[in-house]
Amino acid sequence: MKEQMKTITTCIVTLFLLMMLSACGNANQSEVIPAVEQTQFQQPPEDMRNFRYCEVIPVFRSGTTLNLEVYNTVGLNDCPEEAWGELDEEDMADEFGAVQIIANGPRFLLVNEVGASDAMIEGKVSDFGGIEMRLAATIETELSGGMVGETFYEANAVQRTTTFTFYAGDMVYELISPEGDVYRMQSYTHQVDPTLTIDDLEMLGARLSLPEGWRYQARVLSEGSQMVADGLAFVLNDEFLNAYQKVTEPES
Repeated sequence: MKEQMKTITTCIVTLFLLMMLSACGNANQSEVIPAVEQTQFQQPPEDMRNFRYCEVIPVFRSGTTLNLEVYNTVGLNDCPEEAWGELDEEDMADEFGAVQIIANGPRFLLVNEVGASDAMIEGKVSDFGGIEMRLAATIETELSGGMVGETFYEANAVQRTTTFTFYAGDMVYELISPEGDVYRMQSYTHQVDPTLTIDDLEMLGARLSLPEGWRYQARVLSEGSQMVADGLAFVLNDEFLNAYQKVTEPES
């Protein structure tokens, strides 16, 4: 990857440039990201907290709509460092006829267990530079609604069905909006700060430039809880590109 420190704010091109890219504007991503027979297998640990993985996100335009597909390495491989470092986003975009390819990682899960729908578990596997990944989610956004990832602390709707389980006794890291909505960190990343570790997250709030009215908290769970996305999750990023999901179900 040419620019490991590149943020998602530079990954999605502007509306003006998108309108100029008519040659790839009508691409059908289900056709241009070919499926492959799975040859890479990795059994994730029973407790997936701090488990390393990577994502590749192709971005396509259809009319006035941006369509994103999220592929990740969970259950296939550990995102080998050498192969990951050799991925070239511009070359992949040319290969697949995408407006943009986002190489998103490496990332580290903060959930203990991940439950997913059968469609996701058995979904399409594709190859990106020798790294096999499975289709995990899709994102659709209108150009008139702004660019995905253009600003931080703004939630994007992600189409997926997942249940994230957090164990009692573990620490969780949360953003609370001025309206009282809680967004719990689901993964942290090395994209901006390659030295960031799970131990640094407790004090991360001191490093964040939070919008007015927002606050960050780290707390130890007194009992287990779950975050459920029944077809739709609301996900946002902080400026370090750590990912948070809105807590929409009561804790158990």
